[in-house]
Amino acid sequence: MAQPDTLLTLDGVVKTFGRHRAVDGVSLAVRRGEFLTLLGPSGCGKTTILRMVAGFEHPDSGTIAIDGKPIQGIPPYRRPIGLVFQNLALFPHLTVGENIAFGLRVRRQPAETIARSVDEALALVELSGYGERRVHELSGGQRQRVALARALVIRPAVMLLDEPLGALDLKLRRQLQLELKQIQQRTGTTFIFVTHDQEEAITMSDRIAVMNGGRVEQLDTADRVYNRPTTEFVATFVGDTNLLTGRVSSVAGPTATVSVPVLGRDVPAPAGDARAGTGVRLSIRPENVRFADSASPWRMDARVLEVVYAGAAHRYTVEAGEARLLVAAPASPGTAPLAVGQRVALTWAADDAVLLAPPAGSPGR
Repeated sequence: MAQPDTLLTLDGVVKTFGRHRAVDGVSLAVRRGEFLTLLGPSGCGKTTILRMVAGFEHPDSGTIAIDGKPIQGIPPYRRPIGLVFQNLALFPHLTVGENIAFGLRVRRQPAETIARSVDEALALVELSGYGERRVHELSGGQRQRVALARALVIRPAVMLLDEPLGALDLKLRRQLQLELKQIQQRTGTTFIFVTHDQEEAITMSDRIAVMNGGRVEQLDTADRVYNRPTTEFVATFVGDTNLLTGRVSSVAGPTATVSVPVLGRDVPAPAGDARAGTGVRLSIRPENVRFADSASPWRMDARVLEVVYAGAAHRYTVEAGEARLLVAAPASPGTAPLAVGQRVALTWAADDAVLLAPPAGSPGR
């Protein structure tokens, strides 16, 4: 049963195209007023889910409901849904105001209601005074705002956004990410946003559903998806990480000791549900691998192989035992980076590592 704050539910939804199962038994509960992102590589099923919610595709099995009421069989134009896609689909022969008013006219709203609503929508997206302009007179970012205003003006229960910022340059894209989030918070509308861009998802989302092969691998807050991935796919798709295969040699309270053959040593990790003798995969983000000093509780010898300057950080590739690890260290003004070939010592806190179950059929399982 859906929780009281749940607006949209998918229950065991399956969609196939020929022999390809694009969506494989997905169940989701989207909360009222949240910004939920469907994140994953091309072909993982995220856009197919959006199209089924919108009514452009129909599930082979499973149910989709809004406020507890199934919406299968309801045509797209009768669903309480707003849509913004990457190509925007603005009408070039209409003014900005006429584009925004389109949905209200289809719903046969009174003229005075339409005029007032269009003005409110223009103000919401910071385009007051642009109502009489033509679409071709607008910049790319302004067109994005018009498409958003057109979708929001009908006061949808759910806003669906399919990679709407994908065609924009990086600076404008980041600006509109913040604006989209602010608009979502001001209106309280439930947003479901589709992207393959991990940074975009982490920046904007209340929760992220990471998808792979038609399934949701993890549904969690942006912080937990990044810092506490539950599968190897999530750990590697959302940001960079160091993956090591090992076996739990002992567990003492909240800390496990993991024997990692390629490092030639034992390393600490959070115990979780691990048991001694269990094969595991260990994930450590590059920023959590640190250069050790004399006060570090444990140290591992390594050698610098490569140095890349990345603005706020230097990104090092280091060799430790038979493994190559990524290390991200803050770049201090006026301080020279470590040199290639330099000998260093590495360490990390047990809580900064994450134990993952090894893939099926792996030697550690």
